[in-house]
Parts: sequence; structure tokens; C-alpha cells
Amino acid sequence: MNILHISAECFPIAKVGGLADVVGALPNYQKELGTNSNVVIPFFNNRFNQEHTFEVIFTGNLQLGETSYGFRILKLLNSTLGFDLFCVDITELLYTEYVYSNDDTERFLAFQIATLDWLLTLKEKPDILHTHDHHTGLIPFMISQSFRYKTLKEIPTVLTIHNAQYQGWFSHEKTFLIPSFDKKNIGLLDWDGSINPLACAIKCAWSVTTVSPSYMEELKLNANGLEALLSHESDKCVGIINGIDWNVWDPERDPKLIKNFSKTTVVSGKKANKKWLCEKFNLDKNKPLFCFIGRLVGEKGADLFFDIFKKSLKENTISILLLGSGHKETEQQLATLNSHADYNSFIGYDETLAHIIYAGADFLLMPSRVEPCGLNQMYALRYGTTPIVNSIGGLKDTVIDIEDGGYGICHDGVSIDKVTAAISKAALFYTDKKRFQKNSRSILSIDYSWSHSAKEYVQLYKSLKL
Repeated sequence: MNILHISAECFPIAKVGGLADVVGALPNYQKELGTNSNVVIPFFNNRFNQEHTFEVIFTGNLQLGETSYGFRILKLLNSTLGFDLFCVDITELLYTEYVYSNDDTERFLAFQIATLDWLLTLKEKPDILHTHDHHTGLIPFMISQSFRYKTLKEIPTVLTIHNAQYQGWFSHEKTFLIPSFDKKNIGLLDWDGSINPLACAIKCAWSVTTVSPSYMEELKLNANGLEALLSHESDKCVGIINGIDWNVWDPERDPKLIKNFSKTTVVSGKKANKKWLCEKFNLDKNKPLFCFIGRLVGEKGADLFFDIFKKSLKENTISILLLGSGHKETEQQLATLNSHADYNSFIGYDETLAHIIYAGADFLLMPSRVEPCGLNQMYALRYGTTPIVNSIGGLKDTVIDIEDGGYGICHDGVSIDKVTAAISKAALFYTDKKRFQKNSRSILSIDYSWSHSAKEYVQLYKSLKL
């Protein structure tokens, strides 16, 4: 079975968020199950593409309304990814230093059209087209409705919603950019007066998945305007929890760590990584280290961080380290905490530092208001770090509170008092060294790799081919 994943991101080529991690790992785990899973993404002007060699396997011209663009399909040579990577090169639109901008309608529509134009020429077509988020959401519509792609219409399409808050809206004035179709079916494009690629994909895809079972249920109540649609299409919707790549996230072999460790050496290994972090960021290694890694945005609860951190540092004997960036106001507000002896931050992102934080932290903070799946809590568990999470979405599906026989700290809702109370509960848990260290050893073995989820996807694919 040949699977083609179509996405805006793929780690390590182009990454903005968790979408890249999913698309960069899932194909390999599917290959282990006997599928031939590969990936196509836009060709960006980034470091990875500059440092690697590609061959041109197809050239063509696409029509975007009245404008014609030349494009190339590139294939990565000497790939160590484990799957074939194809890139759509449209220099005028896609060859940018950024993945996303304020208006990406033409960019991603051209990407989708070029991908389908290329597929038309292949003798061996994919058995499944697996699209990811709104950036590829018009593909299920175009192969089922556009006259140009009628030979592709029997290929089953799967849409995975990684984050329903972003839907790719654009005006009906741009309908002419889409390859011609029977206008009596224009309602498939529309949702609430706009062309909505995500809503369109939900309507047209053969199957719709989200990245956790709980998130699927939450979307029926809160999906930024798509609640009724998801409820109506619920028969073809399923939640499949994301996984993590155990080959990349492996404390025994991770080359980024200061000291590697296993289940039997987790205490000494984490101690060495924590020591390095505390020395680098001038924190006390004897205090429990609470860390946050991620975007400083409202979805992550970051607008409350200043008050949460200030209150928690006053009420507990702890240290806090933050790695992330986002809203400038939040960054500036948090910068005023840098004078506190038990707080420090790295504004920006550093992959190596992130790995060391997962390995060296005692607790990982994830007070998210929205978390479709969440990968950070899985990385933390893999490195023996106790997650502190709001019980929503994928966090609810993957973290069980210590008081319920589990291994994490959970709170219901995001407020200054609730998150601070969870931090205080964690600080108290830390003082019971025997229990705390036992928890670190046991969570190291919790299997949230892609192995289980990949099987669910393959079973789904097979059901669509029956």
C-alpha cells in the first residue's frame, strides 16, 4: 500500500510546531508495518534544503487563475529520513525563509495544485492521500470535484486535524483560483460565508482524524465555528493519539544530552543534565527545577506565566526555567523576572537545549488551554520528567494524576491559583525522594511511541480500500 503524506511541515526539513514532528516520524513507523509511506512538502529557502542535494524528477506549469507558474518536483538524495521526501519548488511563491505568513492563500493553493498535477503523470498512483491541516485541505475537494483531476477521484483521502483553530479562510472572490469544477457544488467550499479549506476537507475527505480521542470530542463543543460540522460528520471521524519517535527521543542514545541514562541510571543521568542547566542559567541545583518549553501564547496559558511564576516562587522553594518565544508583551513581562535568583529564561528556541531540559528538569509545565495532542508531555515522560498538565485534549489522554494511581500532576482549568496549586503539589511530591525517584524510573518505560498509533492509521487506510 502506497501512502503519500501531504503537509506544510516535516521534521527535520521545515518545522514550526508539532505537525512537523508527526509528519517526520509517522511514515517510518508505517513502513515497519509494510506500507510504503512517503512525504511531499513545499521547498523552502532554509538551511536543510541548502545543505542537501535534490534531483529534479518532474517539471511543469500550473495555472493559478490567470497566472501561470513553473514548478519542479524535487526528490531528496542520499536521504537518511527512512522515507522518500518530495518537495514542490515554486520559486515565486514557496521559496521563502518562512513557512507561514499573514496571507498564504496563493502559496498553499499553488502547492496543492502542483502536487495533484504531478500525481496525474504517475503511472503508479498512491493508494491513499493523507492530508494534514488546512494547508492541504483543498486536495480532497479538488480530486473529487475539479474536472482536471477526475482520474484521481477514486483515491481515498484522509484529513488529520492537528489544530482546528487555524482554518485557512479566504474570500469567495478567489474561487477562480481553484481548478474548474461544477459550480452547483460550491457549497462544499463554503462555511459561514467564506471559503474554508479545513471545513471543506472535513466535508470531502473519506475519513477525518484528530490527534487524540479527547480532542475529537472537544471539537464537537469548541472548534472555532466548526462544531456543528464535526458533529454532523462524526461517523467518519476518529481520534488517534499522536506518538513520538523513540529513535530520536531516547535518553540512552540521545547525542544532545550532557549524560545519557537508562531506567537503571535515571537518577544520576538526570542529575548530571540538571547540574549543567543550573550552572548555565545560574539556578540552584538542589531545588526542584520546573521548566516550560513552547510558544508564549494564550493557548499555552502563557499570558498568566508572570503571575503564576511570581506567586509560585514566593510560596515554594523551587527554580523555574523557560525556553520559548511568542507574544512580545509576554516576553517583556517575563524579562522582569530575570532578576529573581530562582528564575531564568532563553527567549527563542534551541533544539539541543530543549533535549537537555527534558532530561534535566524535574517537572515540565503544560498549563495549556488548547492542546489537541501535545508531544512535550510525552518527551518529558520518555526522559523521566514529571509533567504538570491541564486535563484537556491529548494531555487528558496521556497523563494520569499521581493521586489516581498515575504519574503526573493534573489540574482542571487554567488560572493563576489552579496552576500555582499544581506547582505547590509537585514541590511537595519532590520532597518525598523515594517516591519521586521511583516515579522517574517508571515513567521512562511508558510507551507513547508511534508503534501503536501507526497501526491504527494503517487499519484505517485498509478499511478505506475495501
